[in-house]
Amino acid sequence: MANEDRIIAVYLLANRKNGTLYTGVTSNLVQRIWQHREGLYKGFSKKWGCTRLVWYATHDEISRAISREKSLKSYRRADKMNRKHPVRAASPLLMLG
Repeated sequence: MANEDRIIAVYLLANRKNGTLYTGVTSNLVQRIWQHREGLYKGFSKKWGCTRLVWYATHDEISRAISREKSLKSYRRADKMNRKHPVRAASPLLMLG
């Protein structure tokens, strides 16, 4: 993937509407979403089929994204579901699949 595709972000995936949530952080959001959808790595998201991007927030530094991820993991489910910035159709590379 080209460098322009690299997006440092913390993100939420779901397996279906109101389904199981997965919280992650990455330095290449487009590639990581593709990896989740292809089931390339064993783990929680593969086991539960979490492949639908439902929310993300970009960051300038990976350390800030990691801090945000840790914070999100401590949130109650309802708080995670009520994030202020849902994924919009304006992000076609992230919406594929």
